[in-house]
Parts: sequence; C-alpha cells; structure tokens
Amino acid sequence: MKCTVCEIGCDIPEGRYGRCNMYTNQNSKIIERFPESYLTVLPITIETMPMVHFAPKNKFLQVNTVGCNFKCQGCISETLTSNVDALAGALTKASAADIVHRAKTEECQGIVFCLNDPAASYYTFLALAKETKSANLWVGCSTNGYFTEKALTTIIPYLDFVNIGLKGSSDARYKECGAKSAAPVFRNIRMLHEAGIHVETSAMYINGNDEEILKAAKEVASVSKDIPLQVMRFVPFGEAKPELEPTINKSEQIVGQLRSILNYVYLFNSPGTEYLTTACPICGNEIIKREFYGPMGCRTTDSCENGKCSCGWLAPVKGPINSEQFTEYGMLGGYRTTRAIEMAHAILITLGIRDNEELGEILGDIIKEDFIRGLHDRIQQINSWIGLINDLAMRTGREKEGSELITFIQERVDKISEGSKLVKSRPSVYYSMGYPLFALNAERFETNLVESVGGICVNKSLTRKGKPGVNISVNEINELGPDIMFISGFLSSPASDYIQYCSRHGIDNKAVQMGNIFNVPAGWDFGSPRWILGFMFLANAIHPEIFSFDLETEQKEFYKRFYGIDAENVVTNRDFSRPALTTPKEI
Repeated sequence: MKCTVCEIGCDIPEGRYGRCNMYTNQNSKIIERFPESYLTVLPITIETMPMVHFAPKNKFLQVNTVGCNFKCQGCISETLTSNVDALAGALTKASAADIVHRAKTEECQGIVFCLNDPAASYYTFLALAKETKSANLWVGCSTNGYFTEKALTTIIPYLDFVNIGLKGSSDARYKECGAKSAAPVFRNIRMLHEAGIHVETSAMYINGNDEEILKAAKEVASVSKDIPLQVMRFVPFGEAKPELEPTINKSEQIVGQLRSILNYVYLFNSPGTEYLTTACPICGNEIIKREFYGPMGCRTTDSCENGKCSCGWLAPVKGPINSEQFTEYGMLGGYRTTRAIEMAHAILITLGIRDNEELGEILGDIIKEDFIRGLHDRIQQINSWIGLINDLAMRTGREKEGSELITFIQERVDKISEGSKLVKSRPSVYYSMGYPLFALNAERFETNLVESVGGICVNKSLTRKGKPGVNISVNEINELGPDIMFISGFLSSPASDYIQYCSRHGIDNKAVQMGNIFNVPAGWDFGSPRWILGFMFLANAIHPEIFSFDLETEQKEFYKRFYGIDAENVVTNRDFSRPALTTPKEI
C-alpha cells in the first residue's frame, strides 16, 4: 500500500515499514508506528529553531520525535533519524492537549516541530497543530519540504511559519538523500508562500557546491526575493569528510553572491560572522543584530524598536520582537540537544561500543533518563569529565574499557599538573571560536584547561554569556591584551583568515604582533575524550619551556587504542610544535 505523506511514496507491504521506518501497513491502512510519542519537549527561543523573521526572541515549545524520510550525509540529527527502533523506548506518550497545556504552562507563544522531519510523524503533528491553533498559539516546523500536495494542503490551515531545509537545487543532489527529484520542494515553497504562511529557507553550503546553492536561491527568488535564506556552513558531523567544510571567509563570500539574488541571506555555524545582521537597505543602519548561538542557531542581541529604522524602513518581520530573551538551560533546546547526544555517542565509541543498534539502545536509555539535562555541567571540569566516562562505562558494562581510557587520560593530566608547578610566569590567553571577536564563555571547559596548564585565561573576565560564547568588540579584545590566542577546534577558521580579520578590524595585541595564534586541531578541545590531546596541545603552546609532548605519537596511540585505527591510517598534516602562523607577515 502506498504512503501518501511524502513524495517518496513508499509502497509498504502488510506488516512492513516505509523508508523513514515510522509508518507501517496494518490491515491495509498506513498508520504511524509511534503515534503521540515524543523524544523531547523543551522550551526554546525561536531563533534556535532557527527562524529569523518571525516573532524574534519569543519563546516556543520545541517538540520532536525520531526518524526522517531523507538520509543526508553529515546530518547533525543522524542519531535521531537513523536509529528509530533503538530509540523507540525513549519516546514518551503525550496527547496533543497535554503538549498544548505544557506550552501554556511554560508561557510559550506557540509550538515548533524540529530536529527531525515532521513528515516522519505527520499525523501526530497534524493533530498537534490543530489543537495548538484552537488554543490561539502559533504553529511552525522545520522540514525538508518533501510533503505530497495532499499532505501539505491538509496541514497548511494550521501552520503559521515554516523553515524549508534545501539540499540543493538539482535532482542529483536530492537523489543523494534518497528523494526522487528537487521539484516537489520548490513547488511546496510556492504553495506555502501563496497560502500566506511565513516561509524561510535554509541550505547547507558544502565545499564545491556553489552552483547548487546559487541555483537554489534563484528558485526561491522566483517565488519571492523577500524569503530569507539561512546559509548553514557545513560542519562534518557523522562520517562526512572534513574537507567538505568551507571556511567562514569562503562562506561569507558565497553569502555576498546570494544577496544579489535574495534580499535576506544569513550565515550560520560561523561564530563571529557579521552576516547574521539585518541592515536597512536605504541607509545601512543595523536594525536587528544577531550572534551565533550553537549549531544551526542564532540569537537576537539588539534591535531597533519594532524593527523600524530611523529613516522609516521597517524590517520584514512577522510578529512582535519580544523585549525579553529566554535562555535555554545548558544543552537543552535546538540542535545543541543533538550535539549533547553526539558527545555521549563519542564516549561510547571510545569504550568499544560501535554497533549502531547497541549504540541506539544505550542512547535511548540516556535520553529517557534525562541524562542530557546535567551533561553541560559535567563536561566543564577535568574530574567531572572523567567521572562521566566512568558513569557511561558502568552503565554499559564496559568497566575494563572505561578504566583503560581513564588511565590514559589521568596519566597525562598528572604530567601536566606536575609540570604546571614549575611555571614561573603565566601568559594571558584568549580562547575564541571561529573569528577573533567570538569569545568562549568564562566557565567553559577550554578556558578551564588553559588555567590548569598554567595560563591566565582572559575570557574569565567576561560577564556576558551565550552558547557557547558571545560577540565582543574590537576595543574589548584589545583591552584584554592576550599574549596567546587560540582558535577552537570546533567551528574553526584557518589562522590565515583569522589574522587577516585582525588586520582588517584593527585588532592589535601582543598575540597578533608576535604571531602567537594557534589552531587547535579539529575535535581536540571539546565534545569527545580527544580533549586530552587538546590539553597536551595547549600545554606545549602555552609553556614550551616545560612541556614537549610528542603529539603525533600521542594521537596515533589514542586512535589505535580507543578507535581501533592503525597508525598508518591516521592523518597528521601539521607541525604541532609551532603556532599556525609564526608572524603576521606570513599572511
């Protein structure tokens, strides 16, 4: 029997499942396998969804389930979409009325379905949308937009806003994700727009796919040039190749081209970028300022009253700009939740748990037990990080593997602790992510590692907080006056781009003058037990007179023992003993 929810149109035999594994044929009727069942129900700000031109700074209740009708390389939600059966035990039953009641209790302005595609739980979402609208709350979702005309027509009366995630513009690109062609997506964008639904689009920008995203923008512009496009700089999650990640600088260049096609184009996954701001097209004033707020998200930091410029131009924002900014706790909300799950996944891998089904079952138990709520606090200190590894080892019966990993980490922590006692002077250190003007929060794990190795982390003097940091001004960074600057190994940028940014913006301090700017190797300072490699990297960089860890050897040993990767398969393409650039003249 044919499923009519999405254009893939699975022909599902009796008792079997479709592509997304969320529908089955029961008595010659297509039904949901897990109706009215949710993985998470959390309050968020709408920009976390993300949505930029609809009710900025307003609080919404985020819901999601599991499964997806697409399978895309490097998907940030891969754990949720690829392990349906294993995660089913973590789903919690809740009626539409229950969800709406919680939204009202939490003082949310509406409900948004995101993280996985609502096409995977269409009938549940449809019932929830109807209930939500009857309660006079807003309804929205993030989707790949592959609904059939019938399914979309049915749900349109209950939608207020939608973010359509574009995979590109060509049939070939959509076939890579398991779809048949690109046409249904652009048809549905037009249907939604013409029905009066607020539509925003998002698209991954992957190295080498300039034409895909440019042509996609032209397709959107044929509907309306005022439809915002959120450019998601590709970050290689899952098994995606690192070389597919474009630099922030290159991504900004493509945004510049896209802004000649569409009126409102924004750059995400790029800490410190200036391409998240809405500017007045008449006089150039910044009307709505935003900053990076975790993977796939942003937050509004400042805005003109009601989005109106002093010259009279009104930003095309639907709904009021809220005066208060709701702040999600820790890693709860938006795609930071999937990032938290990925961190637990990274630990389980090093404990030798590599079977996808077993991983899914364990992660399901973790989510069900609300494990993520406390994860943020447990990954900010060395001892609590080690305790987290021990906890997961005990939960999974991998005590021996956990003990081996902890011993490896503890031995090197002890060496650094002993060496730091020999420190005679403590250099000042600034820790950034992406571009120089995005400073990591004062209490972050990375800043604590700097202090543990014998540095003074100037980030500790910052009082503002974001996720995982905040934009600061040129004056602030110059006043901080660091001797050394580090570029995070997550959502990074090349040191050459970094130093050019310093030159263009007048960032001038000792670190810049001496060329003491270091790129932390990808994945070495946050998010997995590989942080121990990053800790040794920091030690060598901050106190080379004391520490001289052989990082190439250490890396190979770690990968061999805890990932089962032979030394000859470990790619080492940098001189770990020197800064990324020794002087600004090397630009």
